[in-house]
Amino acid sequence: MPKLLTEPVRIPVPGGKVIDEHVGLASTGERSVSVAHMVAPAGWDEPYQTPEFDEVTLVLKGTVLVDHDGGRLEVHAGQSVVTGAGERIRYSCGPDGAEYVAVCLPAFSPETVNREGE
Repeated sequence: MPKLLTEPVRIPVPGGKVIDEHVGLASTGERSVSVAHMVAPAGWDEPYQTPEFDEVTLVLKGTVLVDHDGGRLEVHAGQSVVTGAGERIRYSCGPDGAEYVAVCLPAFSPETVNREGE
């Protein structure tokens, strides 16, 4: 039977970015996948990380920048990017900020994102 999820769980993060998780460990206890809506302010960035999950990022507005060992990708509204578990990456956004949806397989957790410096 379909299950209506009426309210995401807000996950606190530094730097002014808002993460509203609709499905995942924090919101529904789901371990296999997480789906989150994110809004990042202009100039936002985070440390490099080496996640233990694959991630699909669909950009709705603005630009998400993805730094990786081979360079940088600019992912604009209407585009998406897939990063693989074990890849060293860093997310940031362009001068207008960004709004995007992230899908992580298995689900995101603070213990499996492996941010550098934490």
